[in-house]
Amino acid sequence: MGVFSRLADIINSNINALLDHAEDPEKIMRLIIQEMEDTLVEVRASAARAIADKKELERKRADLERRRDDWARKAEIAVTKGRDDLARGALAAKRKAGEMAELLAHELVLIEETIAKSGGDLAQLQAKLKEAKAKQRSLEIRRQAAADRVKVNRLVYSNRVDEALIRYDQFERKVDELEAESETYATGRPRSLADQFAELEAEEAVDADLAQLKQRVAGKTSP
Repeated sequence: MGVFSRLADIINSNINALLDHAEDPEKIMRLIIQEMEDTLVEVRASAARAIADKKELERKRADLERRRDDWARKAEIAVTKGRDDLARGALAAKRKAGEMAELLAHELVLIEETIAKSGGDLAQLQAKLKEAKAKQRSLEIRRQAAADRVKVNRLVYSNRVDEALIRYDQFERKVDELEAESETYATGRPRSLADQFAELEAEEAVDADLAQLKQRVAGKTSP
């Protein structure tokens, strides 16, 4: 069952109002778009038939106008020849062709009005269809954003995250203990001969720097 019952319902529809009262807005939006697209096809087909009818009526009217003019010419010939009987017949045929041409002209006016109205309906229907597709895209974006937020919230507020963080802290503690144990081994091991001489050289360099500092200070304070 369609959401709309006729073209006027689509053109005058309030899509937001339809969605506000729908239990499943996405489903209703798909139905709205499908019905609009189906109606668009029907309106275009109707407009195409009207245009074809117009062309056919124009050809028939042109043919009747040619007949009318031809019978008028024949009536004049009959009068010049003194054949009033033939002239009367030609004039009657001329009148009939003219009346039929006028009827077709009236039908053409009606068809042209129909074509113009179809053009207006098509424009409004296409605008409504564009609005509906934009609304559908908006709904899809909102739904996807909501789904993403649900996933994030499930992850953030899940006990698994807390458990993972606790396990990480425990692992980090073990790493700290291993590093401390490694430093303990390095501190307790006996120094090599090279290390001892390096330490002595470093002490001598510090002693030399200290002696130079004392001399500079003494020089500044001496009278």
